[in-house]
Amino acid sequence: MKIKHIHNKIAVMMLGTLICATSLSGCKKMLDTSPDNRAELNNPDKVSQLLTSAYPSEDYITFCESMTDNAGDRGYKTVYNNALLNDNPYRFTDFSSSDDGAVDTYWGACYSAIAAANQALQAINTASNPSDYSAYKGEALIARAYSHFMLVSLFSKTYDPATAATDLGIPYVTEPEKTLYKSYERKTVAYVYDMIEKDLTEGMPLLNDNAYKVPAYRFTKAAAHAFASRFYLFKKQYDKVIEQANLTFPANIGNYLRPWNSTYLTLTDAGKAAIYTSSTEKANLLLATTASIWNNGWQLYRYGLNSTLQKQIYTQPNITGGRWADQAQGYGASGEMMGLNKWRGNFINTTPLIGNNYIYVPLLSAEEVLFNKAEALVMQGNNAAALADLNTYLSTRITNYNAAANSISETKATAFYKTGDTKQALINTILDFKRVEFMQEGLRWFDILRYNLPVAHVDENNKQFLLPANDLRRVLQIPQTAQTAGGLQANPR
Repeated sequence: MKIKHIHNKIAVMMLGTLICATSLSGCKKMLDTSPDNRAELNNPDKVSQLLTSAYPSEDYITFCESMTDNAGDRGYKTVYNNALLNDNPYRFTDFSSSDDGAVDTYWGACYSAIAAANQALQAINTASNPSDYSAYKGEALIARAYSHFMLVSLFSKTYDPATAATDLGIPYVTEPEKTLYKSYERKTVAYVYDMIEKDLTEGMPLLNDNAYKVPAYRFTKAAAHAFASRFYLFKKQYDKVIEQANLTFPANIGNYLRPWNSTYLTLTDAGKAAIYTSSTEKANLLLATTASIWNNGWQLYRYGLNSTLQKQIYTQPNITGGRWADQAQGYGASGEMMGLNKWRGNFINTTPLIGNNYIYVPLLSAEEVLFNKAEALVMQGNNAAALADLNTYLSTRITNYNAAANSISETKATAFYKTGDTKQALINTILDFKRVEFMQEGLRWFDILRYNLPVAHVDENNKQFLLPANDLRRVLQIPQTAQTAGGLQANPR
């Protein structure tokens, strides 16, 4: 069955070049056609409806996970026809594709979301009663910041205070588009980060959680602070990471962590998939519905978590001496199809034979906030506070957790990682915990970027594909059509 994802009509109209650069067919016609009735944004409810489109409608997991050290050769042919979505990222090879799960498609989805945010902001700023729109203005600003952050994280060099003022950024778009072919400028990473921070700091005080019918899919106050904790971690402003993490959870964060070693442990695969991405799961601070085949693709792609990696990550001795409750399991006859069945998918027909595959993705979670804070505390030398948070996390993750046996300490960390550098040992601990926690969610790629970790892949012919530190391919290539139609400078190779 052919899967066809239809971009939001209004969003495509509002950002002609950058979106049409990845989806050229029909864009000019859309720019010449009146949008649907939501274009008449003359009350807060209509602005709120538009802002449901201000979040990326495609997933980054498919290509990000394939590039990480969570992926290895499983030894069987990819079941899906389009194996390139898995093969090319695994080989660190640039490629163009308009399919769900592709790099180009995520680029377009982010700028489409930005377009919706900008259209909402224009309506709010020209309204006769702007105070009635205050909460939605806050949401639009933070949603715009989020999509730009994801773009600059993937398509530019990772933030480095020493080089950010000269490293190429991505276009930071703040106005709705009214022309099809508009030239854009790639300013610097520092500029993009400044603009993100501006939108964040202006938007957060305006938020009102009561403005939403289903808050889990919108930027609530908690979700905004969680995003800010990630942003400042990338920016290495550790005092602000801690501040934002504490604002996310003024009370005990342990009350918001997924109960993997208790409630989750008793669930079937179907039960885990139902709750993991549910809006009722307290750990989910921001959910998104994205066009994706990942709920099946993680099993059926050739390159992914295999039995060798599963043993290395899950079953070999870890620093706690205990066993992870959230164990990756084997599926299929080969024993190489390893993973966690935590994805809840949906298929919506547009005609009897054509439709869209969707998955529900936790974009921000309580667990990530805990890790962000713990890492910042370690960087500040407050190891005792970091260890307290990490041991709170372990109390929900280790089967039959026993504090005396399974809690971690500076001594355990330096002994396990065989180093006298306590800070490095604790950072290694956090990165390993995150690798388990966010398996098959794509977030490992961002830690690989931040810490410049090397990645080595081997294909079915025993050919090696290496991504050493500082390799230019760590920065994803600007889509070819965006270079051509939008006049954007390519990333060096």
